Amino acid sequence: MAFIIILVALGLMLILAEIVIIPGIGVAGILGIVSLGGACFYAFHELGPVAGTVVTIVNAALLLGLAIYMLCARVRKKRSLNANIDSKISFFDETRIAVGDTGMTLTRLSPTGSARIGDIDCEVKSLEGIIGADVEIEVVMIEDNKIYVKPVETDY
Repeated sequence: MAFIIILVALGLMLILAEIVIIPGIGVAGILGIVSLGGACFYAFHELGPVAGTVVTIVNAALLLGLAIYMLCARVRKKRSLNANIDSKISFFDETRIAVGDTGMTLTRLSPTGSARIGDIDCEVKSLEGIIGADVEIEVVMIEDNKIYVKPVETDY
């Protein structure tokens, strides 16, 4: 009987850990369900159908109680994200950047990164693969608020 109680307690703790600590269907949740199923199987096999039925009903009641507790509004409010995101996308001024302007990459463009074109720091996208940092670039196209660049070809 103690083995059944240990299996039920272990199963509930693993399922609770799956819900609270490690969300998703993972190893802890599966092991918790296997533990509860093992307790039912052991009760049916070793103690008979009456004890097995009682253990199954107790497991179902405990799982139902756990589900109701976790779905309770108080618990849900504590577990939910309450942060407000107040940042905004910074759009560049299209009148200050034009096709043909040159600048320098601030970060590696693979294919997206940051660059300084004139006196404006903005996000740009490479047309020709990866461009390293501190490389001179030229604006090739501006489309849908995106700046497409390529490295400036230098003749030696």
